[in-house]
Amino acid sequence: MRRCDFIVGMASSSLAWPLALRAQQSDKPVIGFIGLAPFAPMQDYLAGFRLGLKGEGFVEGENVVVEYRSAENQLDRLPAIAAEVVRQRVAVIVTVGGDPSIVAAKSATTAIPIIFNTGTDPVRAGHVASMNSPGGNATGVNLFTGELGPKRLSLLSDLLPTASHLAILFNPNVPLGVINADQAETAARNLGKQVKKYTASSNEEIDAAFAAIAQDRVNALLVAAEPTFNARRDRIVALAARYSLPTMYEQREFAVAGGLISYGTSLVETYRLQGLYAGKILKGANVSDLPVIQLSKFELVINLRTAKALGLTIPSGLLSIVDDVIE
Repeated sequence: MRRCDFIVGMASSSLAWPLALRAQQSDKPVIGFIGLAPFAPMQDYLAGFRLGLKGEGFVEGENVVVEYRSAENQLDRLPAIAAEVVRQRVAVIVTVGGDPSIVAAKSATTAIPIIFNTGTDPVRAGHVASMNSPGGNATGVNLFTGELGPKRLSLLSDLLPTASHLAILFNPNVPLGVINADQAETAARNLGKQVKKYTASSNEEIDAAFAAIAQDRVNALLVAAEPTFNARRDRIVALAARYSLPTMYEQREFAVAGGLISYGTSLVETYRLQGLYAGKILKGANVSDLPVIQLSKFELVINLRTAKALGLTIPSGLLSIVDDVIE
């Protein structure tokens, strides 16, 4: 057995332990951590969460227990997962993956504090009363992901000014993905580009979508911001390379993994801030007094190795504003 398979297997086994049994074995406070996508590919994000907890004096396994529950990309499982952690009377619930996880948690409890992350406006979505005074039992971090689709499209156009046919890949089952795709489509048409949208929500559908995109001979692709795509980062980057398709992504981790270009806020920082807030709650802070954090740093990352493999020359104007270059 390969060492990495053993490690993943051990992690999966620990996540599967009955929550009630594990809680009974310790008097440590328990955090319920729920999300739509699998957690195994998200270790860099989870490290950020643990760093935030540590900033408030909590170390997982030492003086706090974190119970991870993933819906494994199945939206209809989220309400049951949320109800499960509520029944165990966890001290705080952390939700990741945007609005579906938030809705499930808020529907399950009005008493247990909830620390969320979201790419959409949490006030407009009804998650909080206001950014500065959330009210209720929820607060968290706004990534502004939903608003960045047009900017990503514009940057992709700057990178490939002669590209006339663009594609957008999104998950039709996740509201954030739909919003992101619709806004990007409008931006593309305003730039005089022809644009076609492709949908996918599973590995097989992603494979089929890339094959269709290649067959349609589009010039470039925008992958819409969406949590289940983040969990399939390596697969999507590999498919873009296989079909020699210049592709824009949401998170820098895609560019680090070999993707061409990314623009967005940091999910690692988002998770860190959620860990920080969870720690504050455990120390007695009132969730309704913690304002929603709005990330203000937007990072443009370009992978020059991938650009070279695609035969692309990065325009000097784009290089002048890039935040990080991977060589």
